[in-house]
Amino acid sequence: MTSVFSADGKNIPCTVIEAGPCVVTQVKTVEKDGYKAVQLGFAEAKEKRTTKPMLGIFKKAGTTPKKHLAEFKFDEEYSLGDTITVELFNDAEFVDIIGTSKGKGFQGVVKRHGFGGVGQSTHGQDDRARKPGSIGACSYPAKVFKGMRMAGQMGGDRVTTQNLKVLKVIPEQNVLIVKGSFAGYNGSTVLIEK
Repeated sequence: MTSVFSADGKNIPCTVIEAGPCVVTQVKTVEKDGYKAVQLGFAEAKEKRTTKPMLGIFKKAGTTPKKHLAEFKFDEEYSLGDTITVELFNDAEFVDIIGTSKGKGFQGVVKRHGFGGVGQSTHGQDDRARKPGSIGACSYPAKVFKGMRMAGQMGGDRVTTQNLKVLKVIPEQNVLIVKGSFAGYNGSTVLIEK
């Protein structure tokens, strides 16, 4: 993240995204695939780390192997090998960004769900300050209900951040600057939707 100054002198927190160039590697049609979409490839990949079926797809599109592939539905018509740049977002005021949140491993209920813990260690508890407490009912229903908030794996989830304001589009460097933040670490790959 970084920040930019607005016209009236306010400091706005923002994130800089490299958005392209993306190459059309496949065109899905209703007749052949049952739906209409365009598959885009981003970031160069080594040929030796690409499978032979994928190499055939890239060869048919007339491009080098790509690391990341994603399908999008477009109103416009595209053909194999077309290049889509960040100029696609020139007329966009807001975008949705889909990323994978940072993995934080196995966490307890205080960190994962914001439980308060025991607090001042009252009621004779001196060794359970961050434990969840009682989780089930008595002899009826004699079970723990599904969805009970407990300790477990935290992070590493697919997260969609909606309506991020587009502050600036820089086509020379294929850079998109959006207001605020979204899920993912520095250098991670995200999906941007209008």
